[in-house]
Amino acid sequence: MKPSTPIYLACGAVIAAIFVVPLVWEILRSFQAPGAIVSPPSLKNFSNMSVSNYTKLLKTDHILRNVENSLVVAVATAAATAIVATLAGYGFGRFKFRGSGTVFGLVLLGFMVPFQAVIVPLFLELKTFHLLNTLPGLVVFYTAFNLPFGTYLMRNTFREVPNELTDSAKVDGASVMTTLTRVLRPLIIPGIATTVLYAFLFSWTEFLGALTFTTNDAIYTLPVALVNVESSDTYGGIDYGVLVAGAVIAMIPCIIIYVALQRYYVRGLVSGAVKG
Repeated sequence: MKPSTPIYLACGAVIAAIFVVPLVWEILRSFQAPGAIVSPPSLKNFSNMSVSNYTKLLKTDHILRNVENSLVVAVATAAATAIVATLAGYGFGRFKFRGSGTVFGLVLLGFMVPFQAVIVPLFLELKTFHLLNTLPGLVVFYTAFNLPFGTYLMRNTFREVPNELTDSAKVDGASVMTTLTRVLRPLIIPGIATTVLYAFLFSWTEFLGALTFTTNDAIYTLPVALVNVESSDTYGGIDYGVLVAGAVIAMIPCIIIYVALQRYYVRGLVSGAVKG
């Protein structure tokens, strides 16, 4: 064992605890009574734990439908963003055409404009296309605001691939799409995984847009639904038990997709940061 190994393991354990302990704490709190959740922590509060918060949450109207809505929107947004960003990044990263720098600069303007600043025009646009209060409308909205980052990341990913690979494929008679799907695909998976992860997390956790563009309880996504079910019987009160239980349910898909794509995620971020 190298002398630095214990130090490395100790630092790794501390860093892991920083991320894991809050998650474990949140899960334990979700099994406590609402009064215990807002009270100072003590061992006595953990002696009377139950699933009543989850039971109460699942009895709420449309809550399972709201979870399903969030999954549908998040998965569709991640898939659409990955496909469009990959094709756009392929064009910007592997082909030279007149005005490519200007067009790419216009794409990057999406980084500078938060959707909150243009939410009224977005509302009117979705209304014009009859996409208000629909899941496809949310997918289009989320995809549009995830594409600038995805395109930037995929463009830099493609630029890191050696030109010799595409030149060899062209000599062998491979078409543009064949080169992309068969030759370059294994090398760009980290970038695609990072794009998918960012798009999924953004659409899964986003609140303001979902609240603005949907008005039907059955169409709400999970973040909006949790705001409606957190109210307690007391006027103006908050049922922290239901709220914490909902937060635990909401973080499960995030943890699953992050763990599943973690090994690609770091490589994808590096590929997106090396070249401009």
